[in-house]
Amino acid sequence: MSDDLDTIPALAASLFAELLASEQLARALVTRSLPGGMQLSHFSVLNLLAHLNEERTPAQLAEAFHVNRSAMSNTISRLEWAGHVHVRPDWDDARRKWVAISPAGRAARDAALAAFLPRISTIVRDLGAPEVRRALPVLRRLRERLEDET
Repeated sequence: MSDDLDTIPALAASLFAELLASEQLARALVTRSLPGGMQLSHFSVLNLLAHLNEERTPAQLAEAFHVNRSAMSNTISRLEWAGHVHVRPDWDDARRKWVAISPAGRAARDAALAAFLPRISTIVRDLGAPEVRRALPVLRRLRERLEDET
């Protein structure tokens, strides 16, 4: 395929149409599978905190998810109310807080993964693991490039 200007915009449009449609469908699949009352934003924060296994400030979490601090504060408040995170003050800077996943939050995250991972695994199996492995580096580079644009 040539890289002339007529084909690149068409390729870009097709790529983003597929990405957006896939993102909507993946969100719907995961959202339907989440345990009662959990939203995708809640799972996403719990998943990041479980993966990192260390505290983060609300500002750091907002930056990681490309949302404003108000939206992240709302998500953290809901997670704290549910007992899924612990929020503590920063002992050196009273204006700042630190957020950590609680044992209940880790259990909720694990239950959510157990609920939807079999469905995602079936999709990967149907597509073929080698093909998915080949796609991952391209998707990572695309995400990194998009992060550079924000």
